[in-house]
Amino acid sequence: MTMTRLPLVAAAIAFLVSPAMAGDTLDRVTSSGTLTMSSDPEYPPQSFLNDANEMDGFDVDVGKEIAKRLGVELKIVTPAWEVITAGGWAGRWDMSVGSMTPTASRAEVLSFPAVYYYTPASFAVHTDSSAATLADLDGKVIGTCGGCTYDAYLNKDLVIDAEGAPPFEYQVTAGEIRTYETDTNAFDDLRLGDGVRVDAVFSALPTIQEAIKNGYPMKVVGDPAFYEPLSVATDKGDAEFDEKIAEVVGAMHEDGTLTALSEKWYGVDLTTAE
Repeated sequence: MTMTRLPLVAAAIAFLVSPAMAGDTLDRVTSSGTLTMSSDPEYPPQSFLNDANEMDGFDVDVGKEIAKRLGVELKIVTPAWEVITAGGWAGRWDMSVGSMTPTASRAEVLSFPAVYYYTPASFAVHTDSSAATLADLDGKVIGTCGGCTYDAYLNKDLVIDAEGAPPFEYQVTAGEIRTYETDTNAFDDLRLGDGVRVDAVFSALPTIQEAIKNGYPMKVVGDPAFYEPLSVATDKGDAEFDEKIAEVVGAMHEDGTLTALSEKWYGVDLTTAE
């Protein structure tokens, strides 16, 4: 499979900057010597608590590398996803490296200084399911994370505005959309049996593959529904901080660091998109 490298962008979504706040985040990070990152403790292999009760995963490694290149320590906090995407962080954390898709609605309250990888969004069913194509999922009960891009896709109101995002079509019409706080919760319902609570789940392909590797009785159906660019997110208002993050992530693309981390966690280079 040939992957085509897309041009890196300094900002995935254009944003307005409040001069009164310019530099505040960057100043706080450099003066405190700490970069605080929001993350999810139940989103393997992107981010999760490992056997040593420490945060681990692809997103965590990316965050650690950003902090290292800024010359500061990384601190991780785990607020709810809805709180992160709502913006107005008030300095409680400085950035989100949480596999967030930059969209127009999110760009009203957040900035997206750097896309760092792309991930395929896929459907999975229980291994006992007879579903073999995406068309077989029409009218079914589908579980997914609430308030995320997969939820938006199923509601047919997903808008991905980032530069270089591959086009997509709505290929599945759910009979019922069942939303969950985390992808793992959706997988837990699917593992109870085909159609017991849900007929299928919709999530990031690497997350589904990780669950299958960990014993979940699931199988992927069809090709990915769409590929989403995933970006570092920051609270609006600090152009200097955003420029610094874009510079650091750009260098990580150029020197192969992001490719190496992607291959470590996913076994494939997801820093490019088809």
